[in-house]
Amino acid sequence: MSRVVARGLAGVGEGELPSCLDIDPGPRLQEDLSMPLIEEEIDGLSGLLFPFYDADTHMLYLAGKGDGNIRYYEISTEKPYLSYLMEFRSPAPQKGLGVMPKHGLDVSACEVFRFYKLVTLKGLIEPISMIVPRRSDSYQEDIYPMTPGTEPALTPDEWLGGINRDPVLMSLKEGYKKSPKMVFKAPIKEKKSVVVNGIDLLENVPPRTENELLRMFFRQQDEIRRLKEELAQKDIRIRQLQLELKNLRNSPKNC
Repeated sequence: MSRVVARGLAGVGEGELPSCLDIDPGPRLQEDLSMPLIEEEIDGLSGLLFPFYDADTHMLYLAGKGDGNIRYYEISTEKPYLSYLMEFRSPAPQKGLGVMPKHGLDVSACEVFRFYKLVTLKGLIEPISMIVPRRSDSYQEDIYPMTPGTEPALTPDEWLGGINRDPVLMSLKEGYKKSPKMVFKAPIKEKKSVVVNGIDLLENVPPRTENELLRMFFRQQDEIRRLKEELAQKDIRIRQLQLELKNLRNSPKNC
């Protein structure tokens, strides 16, 4: 079965994203397309939408003309069929968008999609990378399946003759480069201590009761959780800046 995703208007100024299943024509009965499987409200704008579908990750990206945001969804064959994930926000409106082919992505940074955003107000094309936040140094095969490569599946004469053939697939593992590990050494500071009854109060303040022990434990858990989230966000930002720097170095102006 194949899925049909269409964009319509539910009312004045309201957008919706109906998603429904479609059966290929043939001897089998076609499923009724008059009722969508699910309807998803997008926003209150009525402008043109640019849809981009990634068949490798089953991700649907929606960008509106004149809007600076890009919403992305995951499409599945089971309920709820369409799942909203996140939204890329930018104050600069886009007039058009292009995408980089899969073989041009930075596999080492877990980049799964790259847009080229046309910003007419600034007179530039801005690259926008979609990165999966993973800290593993190994090749991520689950987000990089076999994908259409650079070798054509048909010659011009075969295509004009009406021949159909599946695309020639390739693996992106050859483009994976393991990044060198960076070791950070903190500066050594002079240790100060305040010892009372044989206990260093600056280094270790033991809890006196069970309730104090529990409060200290939960505070430490909250602090660890907060630091992990902050570290993940900074890691994503570092990878985005590295990709932007690489794109700037490879731009025609710097050649």
